[in-house]
Amino acid sequence: MIFALLGPIIRRKAPDGFVLTEWTRQRYGVITALFLSALTMITMFLYMIAELSALQQIVNALTGLNGLPVVIVECAVTTIYTSLGGFKVSFITDNFQGAMVVGLIIIGVITVGAKTHIDRDLVHSSGLLDASLLGWQLIYILPVAILTNDFFLSNFWMRTFASRSDKDLLLGVSIATVAVLCILVLVGSAGLLAAWSGAWPGNPPQSGSISFFLLLEQLPSWVVGIVLVMVVVLSTAAFDSFQSAIVSTASNDIFRNRLNIWFIRGGVILIILPVVVLALKSPSVLQIYLISDLVSASTIPVLLVGLNDKFYWWRGFEVVVGGLGGILTVFIFGTIYFGNTKDGGNLILLEGGLYADDWSAFGAFVAAPVGGLLWALGAFALRVITQFILAKVKGHRFNAFDRPSAAVPVHRSSEDVDAASDAYGGPTELSYEGKFF
Repeated sequence: MIFALLGPIIRRKAPDGFVLTEWTRQRYGVITALFLSALTMITMFLYMIAELSALQQIVNALTGLNGLPVVIVECAVTTIYTSLGGFKVSFITDNFQGAMVVGLIIIGVITVGAKTHIDRDLVHSSGLLDASLLGWQLIYILPVAILTNDFFLSNFWMRTFASRSDKDLLLGVSIATVAVLCILVLVGSAGLLAAWSGAWPGNPPQSGSISFFLLLEQLPSWVVGIVLVMVVVLSTAAFDSFQSAIVSTASNDIFRNRLNIWFIRGGVILIILPVVVLALKSPSVLQIYLISDLVSASTIPVLLVGLNDKFYWWRGFEVVVGGLGGILTVFIFGTIYFGNTKDGGNLILLEGGLYADDWSAFGAFVAAPVGGLLWALGAFALRVITQFILAKVKGHRFNAFDRPSAAVPVHRSSEDVDAASDAYGGPTELSYEGKFF
């Protein structure tokens, strides 16, 4: 729902954009936009690793076979058709992705009803219904992690900017929210059912992230075969979106569409190899997502300060320092909490995951945004002092707190300024020069 709230604001401020980095370039300057683009591509890189890691684990759990050949074939196929069809193909495969999710949910419900037998002794012995420290921590961690990380997903922003009106955006986001909520409740419940039926952890023990598929493993072989095909199609549809997002981000945000698109696609092909290697070595899909969540929790809060025109003096220097400072704060917290720098560094990678019975993960997700804002405030003070001294030394006017001029944004579909103002429901917006320092 955050896109329904912030989407219209950012569309008013950057009417000719189509991703978050366009507003960032306009508001904070080129350096900050490149910084955000780099973080976006790192996030997509981590998502690709997580996708392939999950695929090979699922293939192994359902068939007992090595998932590497399936991973290689998926990478080859998605690379070929995304190179030929671009983002349009990705939008088409999104429809297949939705259909496969619905199909898996239906099969999962049938499995639970027909094949899953709950052992009441396991319900009590598992302790999953008891209050726990982790449960209370997740009330804070999950909203912060998911909310901030969604800002790095270019496909969300493209749909936000492509909506015909704010009402259409609100309607679409509301429908998606309800649908996703239902899916998450059903899929999330699979973990409880797998534990209570004895399907998880299994023999040999499997990751809890694939507990849904451990339930489906109880079905007849021909149904498992269908499930496997659906999983591959679903994974392929997700993986091509990440590939296309990296190509789009690199082409538009970094090279400003001046470099031949085939060179960028060639670069994406080159990173597939390390993606596959890291996916096969990654022990936890959840850990990969948590790393990207920690990065976004450090950066997005300081970035969004600039959405409010009352903070017109907030510049790109503060955003970059704050984003990097948030990660450094996690390291400092970890070093103090564990008493050594090694574990402090490991906390940035969340080596203990979420399931360490302590406050380390919770502290990391508090330290990242709070530390980022504190570092950003320190950077702001440093910048203002530096600019004041330079103004005195060079005899220039001190302009760190000059308010930007007011301007009406002209939307790409508008005929004139008045039409643009009416379309966005507001008279004026501040016109920023995109200053970094």
